[in-house]
Amino acid sequence: MEKTATGKKQRPNRKKILRIILVCLMLFVIFIFLNNGPLFVKERTGRPFLVANGALSQPYITKGLTNQTCVAARMLPPAHPYLENTIASMDAAFKLGADVVEFDVQSTKDGKFAVFHDWNLDCRTNGKGVTTTYTLAELQKLDIGYGYTADGGKTFPFRGKGIGLMPSLEEVLKAFPDRPLRVDIKSDNYQEGVRLADILSALPAPFQKLLTVEGGDQPIDAVHQQLPQMRVVSKAIIQNCVLQYVAIGWTGYVPPACRNIELQLPDKVAPWLWGWPNRFLDRMDAHNTRVVLVQGNGTQDFSSGFDTPGDLKNLPTGYDAGIWTNRIDQIAPVIHPKSYK
Repeated sequence: MEKTATGKKQRPNRKKILRIILVCLMLFVIFIFLNNGPLFVKERTGRPFLVANGALSQPYITKGLTNQTCVAARMLPPAHPYLENTIASMDAAFKLGADVVEFDVQSTKDGKFAVFHDWNLDCRTNGKGVTTTYTLAELQKLDIGYGYTADGGKTFPFRGKGIGLMPSLEEVLKAFPDRPLRVDIKSDNYQEGVRLADILSALPAPFQKLLTVEGGDQPIDAVHQQLPQMRVVSKAIIQNCVLQYVAIGWTGYVPPACRNIELQLPDKVAPWLWGWPNRFLDRMDAHNTRVVLVQGNGTQDFSSGFDTPGDLKNLPTGYDAGIWTNRIDQIAPVIHPKSYK
């Protein structure tokens, strides 16, 4: 406390201090609003780009689905003649309007990569056991349509039609050398990531820029170390980006953890991020990060896509980043209506 001219102690003006604190808080709130709100930011007027999961896939019952569910045994009546993760289904997905095709790779006994979703062969094929006990040549002799049934095993509409349709990673890369692809390595093995990076590093630089690699934390770390310019995505990468952005993104600063990646976000979580949607997407664009929305709150252990036209109503107005879909045949006609007239 200060002394007055009469020698008496003067108490601080508490009301004045409180007013200063309140003004500072008000200015802080105004700054956050102006820096992250919808004012003074250009509205987006484009369309979403479509990421086709597994290319053009057969529909299946999704209720109660987990990553361990045999989806071939839950197939709905066939919607088209294609099976997922085949070159024919990828070509069909692109022709329908997919902007990016996602496909899965599994390691083989001879150190190669087969394009196939499941580690275990028993669900979809006439093989037994896991992919790592077979060579690539042995896997490519299997019938990948063997286990598909829409009536509990009474009939198998694709049995005998999937023989020889399991491609290698190299065959897919050769078939689509100028198309955006998302390679999902279905493991958490660091050395598999090293081998995948070796294959991708031999590709022309323009093609590398079109690729995204997804997978377990360990193989994606290996890919990112060897190919730091390539977009990557894993659970750890997404979590690190979101946590750091929530902490400091209100300033407009994009942390390094959110740069040069593919950021897959649940549509129930995205609105809580600073600047969503337009400012947030502008910031990610400026740092070579591609945003892809999935449906849900992030608690599912499988991919919940925008699979019906009704799902699209949840998108922000003018949203022009990515959406994940398991039914490119249902979504592409809505996003690309002129192509279907």
